[in-house]
Amino acid sequence: IYIIGGRLGAAFITRAQNTGIVEEYDPAKDQWGALKAPMPSPRSATAWGTYEGKIYVAGGEERFGAGNWQRTFRAVEAFNPKTNKWSMLPPMRYPRHGLAGDILDGKFHLVSGDVASGGGPGTQVHTNAHEVLDLTAK
Repeated sequence: IYIIGGRLGAAFITRAQNTGIVEEYDPAKDQWGALKAPMPSPRSATAWGTYEGKIYVAGGEERFGAGNWQRTFRAVEAFNPKTNKWSMLPPMRYPRHGLAGDILDGKFHLVSGDVASGGGPGTQVHTNAHEVLDLTAK
């Protein structure tokens, strides 16, 4: 089980910050392993999926300052747990956070989400975009 990125803080704490931390948990041993290579782009509210031993992470948002959402990501990155390395993939057409993602038949489907950062009432700009990244293409 892997925990990748997210926010450090707690509910309703305005100074929570994004993290690029990657942690691995072994349920058979009930033990956390050593920290892995951090995400190249620390962010939260991402979509993710797994394919052929890699973990793919897309989109997300980043916070600067006291509770201000300043950036929405187009980034798509892959983590290989065997090599403990990240690689960059072609970015999404639209930056989004809070999107849904799944990998079916080697294709990473990235659906919907917010295209603007903000996080407050009335600031969401939703999209119905559906992008597909073919992971089988070499």
